[in-house]
Amino acid sequence: MTKQNLRIIFMGTPDFAVESLRCLVEGGYNIIGVVTTPDKPIGRHCSVLQASPVKQYAVGQGIPVMQPEKLKDPEFVSRLKSLNADLQIVVAFRMLPEVVWSMPPLGTFNLHASLLPQYRGAAPINWAVINGDTETGITTFFLRHEIDTGRIINQVRIPISLEDNVGDVHDRLMALGGKLVTETVDNILAGKVTTIEQDDLAARIGELRPAPKIFHETCMINWNQPVKTVYDFIRGLSPYPASWTMLNGIQVKIFKTTMTDIPSGTTIPGTILTDGKTYIYAATSDRLLSVDRLQLAGKKQMDVKDFLRGYHPKDNPKFG
Repeated sequence: MTKQNLRIIFMGTPDFAVESLRCLVEGGYNIIGVVTTPDKPIGRHCSVLQASPVKQYAVGQGIPVMQPEKLKDPEFVSRLKSLNADLQIVVAFRMLPEVVWSMPPLGTFNLHASLLPQYRGAAPINWAVINGDTETGITTFFLRHEIDTGRIINQVRIPISLEDNVGDVHDRLMALGGKLVTETVDNILAGKVTTIEQDDLAARIGELRPAPKIFHETCMINWNQPVKTVYDFIRGLSPYPASWTMLNGIQVKIFKTTMTDIPSGTTIPGTILTDGKTYIYAATSDRLLSVDRLQLAGKKQMDVKDFLRGYHPKDNPKFG
């Protein structure tokens, strides 16, 4: 069997998945269908439907698209089975039921944006940066019942610098992911796949950190922590979904900060120190954090100098 006649179903939704699909299409692999989420209503009155990035790319390439509401829907399962796929590839999609992932004879593999078994869950890139990790990566693995626990096929590691935010890491992993997906398909075709049980790795790693889904409440900044912890938290949510705090009853999103060596002293965490023109320092539990880029609710993002042109702090301003 060659890549031209290997029948592949691709499943994914966001931009992160598009890069893998693009690499497959441009690499000459036989993508016979794409499964993605239903179109979502957008706009003030939710009167416009927006297709997922994966659907937009697939339609542009003339690839048939399926958008089931429920993955166990008998009609969808029957249609999927009728395509006689040899292999299924999942990148940033929903949890699949066994009736779907067990269907193709060569199996179903997933691309996950972490070095499994670390960071199983929905937001692995965010949590790696939030936790101050200096390394992360991507993993391909075969699906099984429990989410993100299947046998590992391959991994690629990358460093995380102190200046990286989650957007930087996302984009690097996205590019590497496309290459790893095609390499994994090639190895499956060549019969060169040697898998590793995640439990074997977990026993050597020790503590495993989860990567649960991030909600609005998750993104609230706790200023009662050391400056490094707050700094990592902010960059781990920037540019999306963005960390936030309150200022005079208004929600403020913070996108970029710089750690300082200035002790907070007895200053209450969250307290703002500013000259009203060029800088805003926020007190943490140990040092001051320079707030460099932020956004008031209903306004656009701006650098701190532009922000201070329109915002005049009152006595004893405080984030919190």
